[in-house]
Amino acid sequence: MRTYRDDDRGQVAVEFLGMVPLILLTLALLWQVVLVGYTYTLAGNAADEGARAQAVGEDCDSAARKHLDSAWSAEVNCSSPGDGMSYAEVELQVPVLVPGLGGLFPVRGKAGAVDEEGLGR
Repeated sequence: MRTYRDDDRGQVAVEFLGMVPLILLTLALLWQVVLVGYTYTLAGNAADEGARAQAVGEDCDSAARKHLDSAWSAEVNCSSPGDGMSYAEVELQVPVLVPGLGGLFPVRGKAGAVDEEGLGR
């Protein structure tokens, strides 16, 4: 005698295979969101380190790049306009799923630090 349950044999496997692409797409989108946040964090930290280096008379560009992995291509701009502050701006491209792969949009980190060169250190 056949039961109703026997008619559904293999249904869970078929439904799982149908859901796998949706699960993978969701994971990829979540990972991309994580990379966007990480890019903002890296840009801000690199700009902060560059501004600190500029404030004590060191090389701003190399200080900012030292805190970035080689997969992240950065554009670093440093300035000391004479108002007692040093500024740094770092621009990074948000990668597509893997750092070093393409760029979705630019992210800018800006930072400033009090110039310490003229303070008698």
